[in-house]
Amino acid sequence: MKMRKMMKFAWDNYKQYALGKNELRPLTKNGHIGNMFGGLRGATVVDALDTLYIMELEEEFQEAKKWVEKSFDLNVNGEASLFEVNIRYIGGLLAAYYLTGEEVFKSKALELGEKLLPAFNTPTGIPRGVINLGSGMSWSWGWASAGSSILAEFGTLHLEFLHLSELSGNPVFAEKVMNIRKVLNRVEKPQGLYPNFLSPVTGNWVQHHVSIGGLGDSFYEYLIKSWLMSDKKDSEAKKMYDDALEAIEKHLVKKSAGGLTYIAEWRGGILDHKMGHLACFSGGMIALGAEHAGEGRKRHYMDLAAEITNTCHESYARSDTKLGPEAFRFDTGTEAMATRLSERYYILRPEVVESYMYMWRLTHDPKYRQWGWEAVKALEKHCRVEAGFSGIRDVYTTTPTHDNMQQSFFLAETLKYLYLLFCEDDVLSLDDWVFNTEAHPLPVNHTNFKAKASVQ
Repeated sequence: MKMRKMMKFAWDNYKQYALGKNELRPLTKNGHIGNMFGGLRGATVVDALDTLYIMELEEEFQEAKKWVEKSFDLNVNGEASLFEVNIRYIGGLLAAYYLTGEEVFKSKALELGEKLLPAFNTPTGIPRGVINLGSGMSWSWGWASAGSSILAEFGTLHLEFLHLSELSGNPVFAEKVMNIRKVLNRVEKPQGLYPNFLSPVTGNWVQHHVSIGGLGDSFYEYLIKSWLMSDKKDSEAKKMYDDALEAIEKHLVKKSAGGLTYIAEWRGGILDHKMGHLACFSGGMIALGAEHAGEGRKRHYMDLAAEITNTCHESYARSDTKLGPEAFRFDTGTEAMATRLSERYYILRPEVVESYMYMWRLTHDPKYRQWGWEAVKALEKHCRVEAGFSGIRDVYTTTPTHDNMQQSFFLAETLKYLYLLFCEDDVLSLDDWVFNTEAHPLPVNHTNFKAKASVQ
């Protein structure tokens, strides 16, 4: 299968030029470390483990596993994003453990999980966004509004932390995330919406910005997925999801003059008619939730999911490269296109093909495979370079400049979702697995959940 060859190409070049660094820079043929992971290395290794395994790239999987065993050092000193370390490293290690049963992945996940706990030492228990993995000191992002924590960051820990409690027998991880949920349930929601910034000191919203794209996105995804992962026992998560989706549909879902359904952003009551590539996961999410919507709502939500996924496909179809921009607008005459240069780039993001995969599995409409194949051809044509895959700076030119970065999520998510789109439905069946927001599969708990769904 084509995606398997692409994965092998991405991995082989990473291994040759950047093994142990976080990402490959394919044009300069060297590695990139970056400052998101606090001194941790090998982000691409950990992100790629499960993809290599499910694609049956056995030799490559063994190379990755060997690196984790021999070279993956957790005794680091540096400032890390709690969110990124959780979704990429903890998620990747947990998935690798559940797929293979290899103890090394479990022990590394638990050891790293422990290092994240000091971030929760705040007056409300809402964690700060940045933590020094050596000293345990934590603080908020300098750019985040008034020392606040970000909804998509503290709201995207739930799946992984329940599994950390499950595997360690230590309830502290589950308690931390159940407390976050308690704070969110207690706080007043403007129009039923969840703003993006919350103070970890007061537990109040800091600004009334609402987004289903970056800063908000995966919080909503983890509500419906928490319910699915609990084998549909965590009814609190389901209710929070249903209520949030209702508010989103009432206030943010719009239809353009040209008939495209999109989700706008909300700034203190004023709508910004743009949708980010990151928000394109929502088609898949809404379809996943529609399966279990109340009477007569299933069709409604499947239609909404299909319309949003179609809009995201249009953002690809309307570009010269057939890849979509970072954000696209619906204000002027142009629809589903980026208007400003700063939003015209594509960094190998997965959200659009992620929605194709869910829509295919839940409807089996062949257009989703066709759309996925268009994306594969565009990636091969415009993003493949001599030594790997690179993002591009402008999707509206057929001679794009490359950004010299092979993101770890390209191997974790983009190639995995494309592969699954063309697999049989029983490969990582949606009945048995829930994907974290970095596409790392975690098992549905078909037995009794040790981490009880309500912590006192």
